[in-house]
Amino acid sequence: MTEPAFVTTTRQSYDAFAADYTERFRDEYEAIPIERAMMSAFAALVQADGGGEVVDAGCGGGMSTNYLHSLGLDVRGVDVSPGMLAQGRSEYPHLRLDERSMTDLGVPDGSLAGISAVYSVIHIPDDVLPALFAEFKRALRPGGHLLLIFMNLDEHIVRTEAFGHTIHLEYHMRTPGRMAGFLEAAGFDVHTQTIRKTQPGENLPRAMLLARS
Repeated sequence: MTEPAFVTTTRQSYDAFAADYTERFRDEYEAIPIERAMMSAFAALVQADGGGEVVDAGCGGGMSTNYLHSLGLDVRGVDVSPGMLAQGRSEYPHLRLDERSMTDLGVPDGSLAGISAVYSVIHIPDDVLPALFAEFKRALRPGGHLLLIFMNLDEHIVRTEAFGHTIHLEYHMRTPGRMAGFLEAAGFDVHTQTIRKTQPGENLPRAMLLARS
């Protein structure tokens, strides 16, 4: 099967600047308490329902995977960029980080207690998003938990340069309402929405959703 063009360009772009990205965002979660709070709430919900395997979809260099691991979750990361995964395996050798697309998690139906996608669905086009959320729904057990963190903007942006590298990376920005609509159409119950303004060093507002399968 031919790989979708957006997957190829996303992989190539992140591979190009993997080391620079890791250096820039290594301590990201020390400066963003709202994201930490939402990841903590996600972890608490998974644990309150008995725990189980969690997949961090589009984990990049494993920063979010590692934070969720520090909260006591049985979590592994998946990502399409071998360059980012290499950075993550070097930074966090205790984590399992697999090269795989989030559109095909490769797990049995209903086997996951939770899925997180932290700034990763922003690279998924609108016409692919229903299939992605159907895959998340398939993989989660009934009542399983989903966390999405993303930029809160209704815009499509293409970046052709980052960290001094020539790239082609598409950002599909969505408001929380639009994102919740996609999730509800896939059968999720969206029960928590959080938004925040930009903080120093950022140029886009952020949004976070928690949902149940």
